[in-house]
Amino acid sequence: MSRYPIMKKNKKSYMKQGTRWTIIAVTVLLLLFIGIGILTGAKTTYRIYSSTIQEWTTKLEGSAFLYLFEMENRSFKDAHPEGNRIPSLTTLSFQLLTSLTPNDPRSLLGREIPGLSSYNSQIIIAGKGTDYSTLPIESEPPMIVDDRGEEGDVEENNEDEGKLEEKPVGEDRVYIYHTHNTESFYPHLPDESTDHDGKVNITLIGERLGEGLEKRGIGTIVDTTDVAALRSEKGMEYYQSYDAVRPVVEEAISQNGDIRYLFDLHRDSLSKEHTTTTINGKNYARFAFVIGAEHPQYEQNLQLASKIHQLLEEKYPGISRGVITKKGSGVDGIYNQDLHPNAILIEFGGVYNHLDELYRSADVMAEVFSDYYFEDEKVSKD
Repeated sequence: MSRYPIMKKNKKSYMKQGTRWTIIAVTVLLLLFIGIGILTGAKTTYRIYSSTIQEWTTKLEGSAFLYLFEMENRSFKDAHPEGNRIPSLTTLSFQLLTSLTPNDPRSLLGREIPGLSSYNSQIIIAGKGTDYSTLPIESEPPMIVDDRGEEGDVEENNEDEGKLEEKPVGEDRVYIYHTHNTESFYPHLPDESTDHDGKVNITLIGERLGEGLEKRGIGTIVDTTDVAALRSEKGMEYYQSYDAVRPVVEEAISQNGDIRYLFDLHRDSLSKEHTTTTINGKNYARFAFVIGAEHPQYEQNLQLASKIHQLLEEKYPGISRGVITKKGSGVDGIYNQDLHPNAILIEFGGVYNHLDELYRSADVMAEVFSDYYFEDEKVSKD
């Protein structure tokens, strides 16, 4: 029998295999070039940025990253919680795609069940009495917005009269606005059928704070935009308030290049025992600082809030409830703080506080912030 047919058969087999591998190699290269082209040539809207990566990774459990560290340093092996196992690829993919954590129903229920709202919050600095049962609670959507509120008799705080030497007002440095501008206070409403009022509401505190800052020489813009009406005009829901006010804030920043600080004032919905403190025999509404942790530069906003908290506690111990961050499903998570590194959200008291208590606290904030402001100005010039 001739051996040539066998040789020809083997030769054809090798050629067939070589052709197949050549086709695979060319296909892989083409896909690689196409992928690179998409990533580098696509419109900026569709590119993958570090912020996108951050958004993905925040959906993973922190313990999952220990396995990555362990690859570089074996000592991290001892850091795993007892009984914890490396998450499977299926589990990680599920978390990335759904933002849900297996075996943790809080990630699914979120704020749907009372008491689980703290799931999306992290206490960075705890003030007196602050724990996960006393975190700020955002107001529920108003059934109606009342216009029957009354200021009533408000005691004027004259403690600084004669001591405070008014300074010439400089350039506008502070911008005060109110995303939930109708948040109101039960002591000034005819009944408790609503806690949202079109007249006597959080905007009065913004005016008071603005006046206090200007008395100390800090130029301040107090925005009076009716965000509730703006939202209604655009057909937006209550949870879209931050989206509704965003263009207003963006325009303010672009039109006023000297603005260096942005304060979004709110009021909490907790009971008075948590939102009030007594100093030298007088009641003051307490502050809480809320920072959205779902944008890459949030730590800059957090730094400002932490510094103001510290200064408040030095001069008026107990007046600050602390600093928290929020992210995840059920909360906004940004609060338009990505627009400026010195943008913060401040909760002024709660729904049961009286204007007397709120005005005193607005004066305290003006005093303490002005100390910080002028010290920071001095350091910047040096």
